[in-house]
Amino acid sequence: MSADTPETSVDYRETVFLPETEFPMRANLPKREPEWLERWARIGIYDRLREKEGRPSFVLHDGPPYANGHLHIGHALNKILKDFIVRSQQMMGHDSRYVPGWDCHGLPIEWKIEEQYRAKGLNKDDVDTVAFRQECRRFAEGWIDIQREEFKRLGVTGKWEKPYLTMDYHSEAVIAEEFMKLLMNGSLYQGSKPVMWSPVEKTALAEAEVEYHDHTSHTIWVRFKIASGDVKPSMNLPIALEDASIVIWTTTPWTIPQNRAVAYGPGITYGLYFVNSVAENSSARVNEALVLADNLAESVKIAAKVENWTRLREVATSEFEGLKLYHPYAGIEGGNGEWDEPVPMLPGDHVTDDAGTGFVHTAPSHGDDDYQLGLKFGLAMTYNVEPDGCYRASLPVFGGQAIIEADGKDGPANVSNIKALHAQGALLAKGKLKHSYPHSWRSKAPLIYRNTPQWFAAIDVKLDDGMGSYGDTIRTRALTSIDTLVQWTPPTGRNRLYSMIEARPDWVLSRQRAWGVPLTCFTKKGAQPTDPDFLLRNAEVNARISAAFETDGADVWYTPGFKEKMLGNIVNPDDYTQVFDVLDVWFDSGSTHAFVLRDRPDGTKDGIADLYLEGTDQHRGWFHSSMLQACATKGRAPYRGVLTHGFTLDEKGMKMSKSLGNTVAPADVIKEYGADILRLWVAQSDYTVDLRIGKEILKGTADSYRRLRNTLRFMLGALAGYSEAEALAPEAMPELERWVLHRLAELDETVRAGYTAYDFQGVFQSLFTFCTVDLSAFYFDIRKDALYCDGPESLRRRAARTVLDLLFHRLTKWLAPMLPFTMEDVWLSRFPGEENSVHLEDFAETPAAWRAPELAAKWEGIRRARRAVTAALEVQRTAKVIGASLEAAPVVHVEDAGLEAALKSVDFADICITSDLTLTTDPAPSEAFRLPEVPGVAVVFETATGEKCERCWKILPDVGSHAHAQTCQRCNDVLG
Repeated sequence: MSADTPETSVDYRETVFLPETEFPMRANLPKREPEWLERWARIGIYDRLREKEGRPSFVLHDGPPYANGHLHIGHALNKILKDFIVRSQQMMGHDSRYVPGWDCHGLPIEWKIEEQYRAKGLNKDDVDTVAFRQECRRFAEGWIDIQREEFKRLGVTGKWEKPYLTMDYHSEAVIAEEFMKLLMNGSLYQGSKPVMWSPVEKTALAEAEVEYHDHTSHTIWVRFKIASGDVKPSMNLPIALEDASIVIWTTTPWTIPQNRAVAYGPGITYGLYFVNSVAENSSARVNEALVLADNLAESVKIAAKVENWTRLREVATSEFEGLKLYHPYAGIEGGNGEWDEPVPMLPGDHVTDDAGTGFVHTAPSHGDDDYQLGLKFGLAMTYNVEPDGCYRASLPVFGGQAIIEADGKDGPANVSNIKALHAQGALLAKGKLKHSYPHSWRSKAPLIYRNTPQWFAAIDVKLDDGMGSYGDTIRTRALTSIDTLVQWTPPTGRNRLYSMIEARPDWVLSRQRAWGVPLTCFTKKGAQPTDPDFLLRNAEVNARISAAFETDGADVWYTPGFKEKMLGNIVNPDDYTQVFDVLDVWFDSGSTHAFVLRDRPDGTKDGIADLYLEGTDQHRGWFHSSMLQACATKGRAPYRGVLTHGFTLDEKGMKMSKSLGNTVAPADVIKEYGADILRLWVAQSDYTVDLRIGKEILKGTADSYRRLRNTLRFMLGALAGYSEAEALAPEAMPELERWVLHRLAELDETVRAGYTAYDFQGVFQSLFTFCTVDLSAFYFDIRKDALYCDGPESLRRRAARTVLDLLFHRLTKWLAPMLPFTMEDVWLSRFPGEENSVHLEDFAETPAAWRAPELAAKWEGIRRARRAVTAALEVQRTAKVIGASLEAAPVVHVEDAGLEAALKSVDFADICITSDLTLTTDPAPSEAFRLPEVPGVAVVFETATGEKCERCWKILPDVGSHAHAQTCQRCNDVLG
């Protein structure tokens, strides 16, 4: 066919090097991801990585989730973040090991078994303890298997076939050993003090097991009549102080029977108020005198429905010294003298005039401030409240009444006390108050403070254990560790934990339950807790206990004859009592550093983790207990780094709740989108604050994923048939390719620094922007012509494919920690093979010589000018003047001579994807297009002249003048 017969179109599609790839546009992740999981297990990825020798260790120690239910979105966030770190550290050259674990003991599991018993009409207390514990063990085992598969489905890598469990026999033995270190170093003691107590669960709770919810409490204002005759009035007035009543205010009427004093504030100004008139239904009395803090008198007047009163005088706090008050129940019918002893007035620094009356009713058995005041002044403790939250049966008037019922609702105790106070003439006023109140985070029932003998770890006792490098008490070691040994991500975590440990009381170690590691100790019969020989401290006994647990688990503690077996031939077993409380589960999880990091072959040489990672609630939980436990038994923090993440919320920022119907289950997201979309949601989020998730957010995440997938798919297609023989050295490449190499060198530094700092959002955003803006919208857009239409030996095409190969090796590996399924798919699409995996690779080394800052600066100017041209062409496309940019041949006016030189040094028409382009420094006409953000550049639109090349679609004057019909010179030469 001759060149002068253009009316017959020739189909050159088969001659163009269009992308070729079997990598599908649709990911179909829900169906295909399980195939990758099965493949990774089959070829043993995790264990093969361990075979890489000579690599520095990095260990993220898993905070154990609780084995009692399906995973929620918070679990997914936590485990995905951990996986980002484990995978990225491995690919940056570490031996990055991850041993998943489970917390198996404790009340939540025990509670579930008790519920099953109650449903069958059985009582837990009637069941053999060992049999009950074995049911708890089976329950935990079942949920571990379920959760393991759910975690693996998220794409989380780790030693899944050999996790750690706090209920493994070795774990139980080590937990007991760690406890016995406290026994031996003198920090363990038994004390009787008020602790947070759950009447529903019949056990003490640690602060970490407490959550706060709104609760409506009874409030009462109560008169305490002055009983002392040695009152020292400061002036002669008709009303003497001994004729007045001291008024207290409390939100716990049930504690009134336990009152042992009234506290006042030494710095508060008090007044004597004489009641002149009262409203109807007021419990106040005309002509009575009340002592109140001046700042609170008005609020009391309103509550008591006093219409008018007179402040007679100020009452100096010195007048309270030595003063005694009648208990409100003094002389009560049926009281049997229980409350006839007057109670003292005592100064207390905890008393304020912010709320109440300025006087604090003091029940040392039911509040920490009260307890501390009682210690200072020798007040008697009371034991009126039983483990189930009822008054002891022998308590006069109120015996057997419940404070909190078994179902968590208020019992009759509060109302009974209010009625009794009213009958005694002691009730000045009553009301209701909605306020934040402590609840069990398991049963969700309200808690009380209850005085009960418990076992404590003293955190301020000096320890002579040879581990004093960071202090000689648990508290000082912890505070020193926080400040000098641990890196905090984000840094605010340091202040949070420091303030908690700085102010915390001794650690309540004991729980009155059955499913856990027992407090492996014995007390001497007849001895007092303060006696030196109260606790049996014997290394041989401890070794026997540890060996027994190692062989048969902690259940043996509950078998008949165990005490005799442990103590025989050492001491007389009959002289000692075996303790049957179990350890706080936070001690279990706090001890994991010993049986995981220290004892496992895949642990660490020094028993210290590189990183602990959990939610912000674990400053009072696992981070906290691990710190205290390790400082007690190894002298320092068990971690070098701590990372905390926020909580998950719905799209409106609301807390997720089944009752609100706004929960997002990981399984549902995976079923609809696949795990990589859930992982991408994590990567795109700022985990240092609370994260939102919902349908619309996930749709946006899926859209980002599609854009990224298309970028990778283009690369795969453009690299079809690529071999190393095509590769060009950087110095032989055009400037555009060298600019891409410069960006890769920049990104290499950004990615490594980001992964090192756990800034996954920063890493992903940098890569996503690079893929969508620098590559898809710029580099790929420009080089499609060369890739499709240049000949195989074209330097430009070879350079582009060389760069694409370099891009491929970096992008797939950089993204693999975040999107492991997709990057494996991409990798195997190019490098198939049963033993191949992107997850066996390290991040590619990127030569520093690729950096070219001067070239980058030049190309920044070129890209700015290109934006002005493409914006001008978009105006013409929108107006339907042209259909494609190749129909244009614009004139570009450039004011800056340096920029003009830069543009002339490259094929700017090629960069702008136009068939032709003219550059000039002549002044632009007024009608020229200008982009405000690109000053000094103006564009005059012109259409391209010539014919359209049927192969590359450029419009050029020479089309139709070559051997191959309707081709340009370049295409004609390629066709040969």
